[in-house]
Amino acid sequence: MNCLIQKLMEENLSTLSTSNYQLWVLSLLRIHFGIILLAHGWLKISVFTIAGTVGYFVSLGIPSIFAYLVIFGEVIGGIALILGIQTRLAALCSIPILIGATFTHINNGWLFSVEGGGWEYPASLTIIALVISGMGSGEKLQLKFNPLDSFLPKQLQS
Repeated sequence: MNCLIQKLMEENLSTLSTSNYQLWVLSLLRIHFGIILLAHGWLKISVFTIAGTVGYFVSLGIPSIFAYLVIFGEVIGGIALILGIQTRLAALCSIPILIGATFTHINNGWLFSVEGGGWEYPASLTIIALVISGMGSGEKLQLKFNPLDSFLPKQLQS
């Protein structure tokens, strides 16, 4: 009888911990991705400077407005992801930035460690953004503040 109770408890705990585990790892992925976006946005502000970032975009033939949009998207999107605010929307909005980064680096080869940076890193971040936009915040370590939910389709809420 004691073994039966122990087995039932283990089964219930493993089922509970699997879903709880998935919520935690998705939350960690969201926070990790948010930190990466924020760090890249902050790099463009503090190291490259906004003017330098705009100049770089223009040198690539990209209109200067996109430099401002990328900086804004990385900083605000990164913060939103870290805090768990409008997670799906923040991840979805980062996808054009990441696709742009992927294509900017595509002629440099696969590995990001090559001169000029390859396309593997931004491509991997694009996949992470797709996963988060599809699965949501993970519901752990987040603020329960999603002011745009009343305006967004159900698939983009939270």
